[in-house]
Amino acid sequence: MAYSWFKAFHIIGVVVWFAGLFYLVRLFIYHIEAEQEPEPAKTILQKQYQIMEKRLYNIITTPGMLVTVACAVGLLVSQPDWLHQTWLHVKLGFVVVLLGYHHYCKRLMKQLEAGTCKWTSKQMRALNEAPTLLLVAIVLLAVFKNSLPTDTTVWVIFGLVVLMAVTIQLYARKRRLDKEKELAQVASTQQLQA
Repeated sequence: MAYSWFKAFHIIGVVVWFAGLFYLVRLFIYHIEAEQEPEPAKTILQKQYQIMEKRLYNIITTPGMLVTVACAVGLLVSQPDWLHQTWLHVKLGFVVVLLGYHHYCKRLMKQLEAGTCKWTSKQMRALNEAPTLLLVAIVLLAVFKNSLPTDTTVWVIFGLVVLMAVTIQLYARKRRLDKEKELAQVASTQQLQA
């Protein structure tokens, strides 16, 4: 019975953790893009994003990570033979990368607050895709364990994940170009009125 409870809360923790990571970096993107806004909107937006980032990181994302890790330990205590299996070693390697990503987000949050972040919104959008790839790898390893299929299905799934990432990047580019076009039209209108 303990195994089922650990498994249930481990899954809940993973969902909360990833939701927080996905949204946190999205807030970073908006925070960076607020730099282009005129005052006082720029300052107001950046302060609001700082509040949202801190709350998301401290109240949702980090507790989700802690629940995930604590319940994973519980699962391993109830299934100690997993510790000798290759799939778990690989999965734990991806989890270590994800933990590093989590803590790197905290560093980026501090840099954004201090105004020293050098990342562009485009680079941040690419960074936002990292947890998606980690999520796919971790879930596939958890489900298939040592019998992870390497046939066409896996490559189709991998292709879909890459397609999703490319689509997001293309959409972001379209939005940026549309905004530049809109700003050029506004500037042109202002010049005609002057």
